[in-house]
Amino acid sequence: MERDFSVLLVKEYQYWSVYLHENQGYLGRCVIWCKRENAIDLPDATATEQAELYLILKKVRSAVARAFGPDWFNYAFFGNETPHLHCHFIPRYAHSRNFAGLAFEDHHWGHDYRTDPTFITPQTVLAAIKAELIAKLG
Repeated sequence: MERDFSVLLVKEYQYWSVYLHENQGYLGRCVIWCKRENAIDLPDATATEQAELYLILKKVRSAVARAFGPDWFNYAFFGNETPHLHCHFIPRYAHSRNFAGLAFEDHHWGHDYRTDPTFITPQTVLAAIKAELIAKLG
């Protein structure tokens, strides 16, 4: 059964969609998804897709910075599990953050990024993070 990620949609743009990642082990983590069905690899993005992507990255970075105050940002274009053009936007934190009653710790600060598959983000917290990002993105 395919999963419905539409509940995690933060904002639509012409060529891309911004989704909140369901694992918020990195508070404010998003996925920026290319809408073109046959988009696979970053160098294959059209000039207009590239231009919009950079605009979106700046907007999401600003929104997440205002919302949660991260210390750094990582951007990853893997495609290993999902061979479609998308960017993992990963805020990084030198110190813990609390949001919506939950503590967020970046255990790999200053080192490689790794997803902790055991980190469960309660639906109420996901909804609060999403609402905060929507408000900051305008």
